Amino acid sequence: MPGIEKLPIEETLEDSPQTRSLLGVFEEDTAAMSNYCTQLYQAMQRIYDAQNELSAATHLTSRLLKEYDKQRFPLGGDDEVMSSTLQQFAKVIDELSSCHAVLSTQLADAMMFPITQFKERDLKEILTLKEVFQISSNDHDMAINRYSRLSKKRDNDKLRAEVVEDVYTSRKKQHQTMMHYFCSLNTLQYKKKTALLEPLLGYMQAQISFFKLGSENLTQQWEDFLGTIGTSVQNVRREMEDEVGQMQQTIQQMETSCDSLYAPCDPDPTHSPVCRNLTRKQGYLFIRNKTGLVSSSWERQYFFTQGGNLMQQGRGEVAGGLVTDLDNCSVMAVDSDDRRFCLQVTSFDGKKVVTLQAESRRDCEEWISTINNISKRIYLSENAEELAARVNQSAIEAVTPSPSFQQRHESMRPSSKGRVGRASSISSVGSEPSPALSVLSLDALVAPETPIQFDIISPVSEENSAQSKTAAQSGRRSNPFGESGDGTSEDSEESILHQLFIVRFLGSMEVRTAESADVIPETMRQILAARAIHNIFRMTESHLLVTCDCLKLIDPQTQVTRLRFPLSSVVQCSSHQDNKRLFGFVLQSASGRGDDRAVCYIFESNNDGEKICDSVGLAKQIAFHSEMDRKSVEKRKEQDKAKEKQQEELDKQRQIEKDLEEQSRLIAASSRPANPPAADGQFLVLSNSQSEDSDAGDEGKKKGESEA
Repeated sequence: MPGIEKLPIEETLEDSPQTRSLLGVFEEDTAAMSNYCTQLYQAMQRIYDAQNELSAATHLTSRLLKEYDKQRFPLGGDDEVMSSTLQQFAKVIDELSSCHAVLSTQLADAMMFPITQFKERDLKEILTLKEVFQISSNDHDMAINRYSRLSKKRDNDKLRAEVVEDVYTSRKKQHQTMMHYFCSLNTLQYKKKTALLEPLLGYMQAQISFFKLGSENLTQQWEDFLGTIGTSVQNVRREMEDEVGQMQQTIQQMETSCDSLYAPCDPDPTHSPVCRNLTRKQGYLFIRNKTGLVSSSWERQYFFTQGGNLMQQGRGEVAGGLVTDLDNCSVMAVDSDDRRFCLQVTSFDGKKVVTLQAESRRDCEEWISTINNISKRIYLSENAEELAARVNQSAIEAVTPSPSFQQRHESMRPSSKGRVGRASSISSVGSEPSPALSVLSLDALVAPETPIQFDIISPVSEENSAQSKTAAQSGRRSNPFGESGDGTSEDSEESILHQLFIVRFLGSMEVRTAESADVIPETMRQILAARAIHNIFRMTESHLLVTCDCLKLIDPQTQVTRLRFPLSSVVQCSSHQDNKRLFGFVLQSASGRGDDRAVCYIFESNNDGEKICDSVGLAKQIAFHSEMDRKSVEKRKEQDKAKEKQQEELDKQRQIEKDLEEQSRLIAASSRPANPPAADGQFLVLSNSQSEDSDAGDEGKKKGESEA
């Protein structure tokens, strides 16, 4: 069998990110093994159920054959040859049924029992230890945070003693739990092999013993193979027992020797003196991060020195990131209003200041000595420790707290004509390429030397002047926040979609094309590279409101709309392939000169950027369907108006026809002869004047019809 990978129990007390990363690999292996074991258990359970069903079916067949004589068949019921033959078959099948029952019992003991024990006992024990380890790790982090927030005043010794005792208890519990958890994971590497081989071995042995009843010579080669497997399983079991014994002995030795290391403070400074000759150091520190103009927060990270750089690494991260360059830097112990054991590292040019907090005074002095040695580039010499001993005096002066560090730092700061610091950071895993390569790769998408906007320039300031002039002319009072005072919103209040996201603006730049799928990733790379080159870390936080009409960037403090993007101008929206928190969208708006201008905006969100992109896509779909519905309604209204107009024309035509008929009746009545016929039935002869009047009446009738 090949060598077994093991977790180092000796490194459980340090609890470094490398140990946690290796623990994550073992946990992934355990999860994969649990999933595979579950599937294998289900398959073997089907075999066992099928064997039980076969045994029951065989027994039922034998019983039915025995009951053949008791059946009353209308024809052929007295066939004794058939009856005796079936009785012989019943005896043979009954013996086979007994063999199948024995096989079922052997499968239950040799195949199902080992894999069930491994699944129900060993894997569940690992899950239980994992939960206990997570709880103890969280308790330890809470205790460390509480201890780090202790006041420097000594007016409450009882509270300080309780906090120190809490740290001692939680650290001891985490260490012990972590050691037992590592022991179980290491043991699992042996058990998983026996758990897979023993059921298969039991299954094959049960099958061979079943077939031995029919053939003794058939299983000779299988017995040799299975004998070899059985010997291998026994060897693995013996190795596991030896390894478990060694790990238990190591745990006992570690518990005895590490008892004094659980306390965060220095119980006996003479027992553990400060080492001032270090040129490399690693460990957990608190770093101060500014969250506002005057507010700040502390975050616990794992720090280590690498050459002339100070690196930090969070739990779960694969590689560390650069904090600051330590070459020719200045380091001092400083007084903090709310923290103890603080030190401050200032870069050579004085542009970057990092405030850190150590766990104890000894740890703080060692960090200061190490950084001081690195700043003098002692690590580049062959005898680094001997050279570091010569500069110990300056390190001792540096570890003395100085409240006037700012004044000393101003006097020590070099002039602006001094040397420029070297490259800002060592590229970590997945870092951006050089700016030159980015520009060359973006020629097809982004114009060279395209300016990048790193901050949001709100149009409110530009609109305020116009609004104030308009308000002065109309006699209205202007709104100081740049909002319109007419009470009407730009967007419809009845919008179907209203989703709000917290985003931070990274930058925007003009692009050549808005349709390419690569324009957003390339713009992200260009903006992030430019931020890294120019040391721009400030990001404007806003609320992104997604509606069916537009996208709004709202100031979270004043609720003023910083930017408004019509939804119709959003061409595409996508997130970063690797970092899902980064997303961007491309806007295309027609300028006054007739050409289209495309701008790509890049943001960072607190949650998944794909959700924001999906929300924008949903808003565009809703807007598209709303527009189609609006057009259909307008078309229907136009059709109704056309029908109404046509109906009015028909009514007018009918009215004109009625008027013509009425006029025709009037003309006919006026042109009727006034003299009645004579008594002898002959009509009277009209005079010339009457005939002329009749002709005039006919002409008037024709004239009226022509006018109509």
